[in-house]
Amino acid sequence: MSHKNKIPDFGKIYPQASEEVIKVLYQTERKIHYQEYDLKAGNYKISREEEKVTYIPSREDSLERLLEADYQFTKEQLSVEDEAIRSMMYEKLYKAIEMLEEEERDLLIKFYFKMQSEREIAIQFGLSQKAVNKRKHKILEKLRENINEY
Repeated sequence: MSHKNKIPDFGKIYPQASEEVIKVLYQTERKIHYQEYDLKAGNYKISREEEKVTYIPSREDSLERLLEADYQFTKEQLSVEDEAIRSMMYEKLYKAIEMLEEEERDLLIKFYFKMQSEREIAIQFGLSQKAVNKRKHKILEKLRENINEY
């Protein structure tokens, strides 16, 4: 019965194969062995002079152990292409907003940036909530048209 960590003797398995083929098979199997076993298993380093045993953890680690050790993960970042597209879209949006009238910009700022409700905005403008809702939708449609112009 062969052991799962042992690399087979390809010379015995394929006696008709050339030395080069056997070498490639061995290298390939060794790479697979490295990926499947060596990276996943911890090792011990024994120093006879210092009479010390040091545990070397595996290079592949579990999320649970990293969280227990308070490991700080890097924040996911957008790719350069996504950043460029986002920047271009913001530029289009700012230009489209600049083309709006002062009152239209004010309504959007109050609704989207100051997080005011349609009812609060309606009271400030002296309009009904339904009128503010209609204006908001007309302004957003105007914005879409302005963005598509660029």
